[in-house]
Amino acid sequence: MRPVGRQALRRLIRVPVWADIALRLSAAFALLALVVLIHWIDREGLADNHDGHVSFLDVVYFTMISITTTGFGDIAPVSDRARLIETVIVTPIRLAVIFIFVGTAYNFIIKRSWERWRMAQIQNALSGHVVVLGFGISGSEAVAELIARGTDPATIVVVDGAEGRLAEAERMGCNVLPGDATRDTTLIDVRIARASAILISAGRDDTSILITLTARHLAPGVPISTVVRAADNEVLAQQAGATNVINPVRFTGQLLAGTAHGQHTAGYLSDLASISGRVHLVERPVRDEEVGQPLTRLASGGQGLRIYRAGKAYGFWEEESRRLARGDMIVEIVPTAPTDGAVGGAAA
Repeated sequence: MRPVGRQALRRLIRVPVWADIALRLSAAFALLALVVLIHWIDREGLADNHDGHVSFLDVVYFTMISITTTGFGDIAPVSDRARLIETVIVTPIRLAVIFIFVGTAYNFIIKRSWERWRMAQIQNALSGHVVVLGFGISGSEAVAELIARGTDPATIVVVDGAEGRLAEAERMGCNVLPGDATRDTTLIDVRIARASAILISAGRDDTSILITLTARHLAPGVPISTVVRAADNEVLAQQAGATNVINPVRFTGQLLAGTAHGQHTAGYLSDLASISGRVHLVERPVRDEEVGQPLTRLASGGQGLRIYRAGKAYGFWEEESRRLARGDMIVEIVPTAPTDGAVGGAAA
């Protein structure tokens, strides 16, 4: 078994600790109040062997010793109705109160210990997960898009130093780990070498590039996508090991420029970038039944745009795309599955 990392993964507990305690105590006190009320209404059926008078304090006292099964015998039910009430009503309530406190002990001692152990096992066995380093605007939007595209949030690990951002990631269902993503130990704790993809958006170009350099050193074979905002830093991010470098400022400029030559170009590009549109881009390996076929005749029914073969890209108009080969990677446009209430984008 691999040792547990220096930092442990977290996942949102659906009911906060304080809320769970409040609910359990409220239920227990409500049941106790009900028994006190029942005993007070039927106080004539009780006998006080001390002074012969059953006061409200006596009723509260008798309720507590009967609920806790202490039973000193100084106050006891003597009438048939009082004994029937104790048998039919108070005894089930007594059991319910006991179960509430036993359940509380289980939840806070056994269950939570089990949850910590389970998360440690998940952390040790992480593989094929998506690691998001930085959960600012770009990182959170990327996670939201991944989930919208069908990625299980439980397979996403978010690393950030801000607890507020981590809390938001937890609400989305992701695993989170507080820490500095520039540190080797933090990235080792999220088993970065076994990830399927690494998304980096630290908010500052220098920090993002340093994280990229650290991540590439620890995960030489994992695809890394890095966000930078200065054009001069794109080359540095590539040299640091980024597989893809994304410049949101440049992309925004391209969208703006597109609107100068047509009102639909920018809308279509936005449509392609998001699963919420009518169409979206997909990258996938060629299928067996597609080998030997042209890029224009894909089994998926999508519109083939480009193939990647031996590290080179070929467009749909080039000779290489007329016959697909094993090992090709295809980039295609496919229609988004319709959903109720989906917002329509540009026409495909």
